[in-house]
Parts: sequence; structure tokens; C-alpha cells
Amino acid sequence: QVQLVESGGGLVQAGGSLRLSCASSGRTFSSYGMGWFRQAPGKEREFVATTSWNGGNSNYADSVKGRFTISRDNTKSTGYLLMNSLKPEDTAVYYCAASSRYGMGSDRTNGYDYWGQGTQVTVSS
Repeated sequence: QVQLVESGGGLVQAGGSLRLSCASSGRTFSSYGMGWFRQAPGKEREFVATTSWNGGNSNYADSVKGRFTISRDNTKSTGYLLMNSLKPEDTAVYYCAASSRYGMGSDRTNGYDYWGQGTQVTVSS
């Protein structure tokens, strides 16, 4: 069993930066693909970024490409999402997820077995 806990969310002005963390309690985290998703009020949960089990391969949604960076430190069983040049439309609850089936990561919500509880990111204009 893998438990994920996100942190690092908050209120930031447009153009600012935040770094989200995703701490895992499971020893198998290092073999799982990892992803970040977000959900704004009244909208579907959407893909943000994903990375492979070793962090060697990453993919991003077009809306965040060039601004967000996903990474992981398997020695700490922790994943990260660095968000730069934030925009008001980035406001959402951000969730991290881990996949035992897709070690290379996935851009689909149904590709993940474990989810965190989410952390709120609010970007003011």
C-alpha cells in the first residue's frame, strides 16, 4: 500500500512560483510512475505532468509546458512539481498520484492506483 501526502500549496500572485511536494510512505514508490493532476471548481480532473519511475522521462500538458517541472527524489520517496510563471487559470486543487502499472507514467487518471488528498493552489491576478 502506498500513501501520498501533498504539501506546498497556497496563495500566490500571478507570475509567482510554488513548489509542491508529494511524500510517499511506501517503499515501492521508487518503482512507480508518478503524475500530477489538478481540478478546478466545476471542472473535470485534468492531467498536468507525469514522470517515469526513475525520473528519466517526463511529459506535460500543453497548458503548463515550459512553466512547470516535475521531478522526484526516490531516496526520499518524494515527488515534486515546480510551478513558475503562475497564471490565474492555474488555480485548482492539485493531486499527486502513483501508478504500479505504468512505470513510465501516464496522462490518464485511470492509469493510477494511489492518490493524495490534494493541495489548494490559488493564483491571484
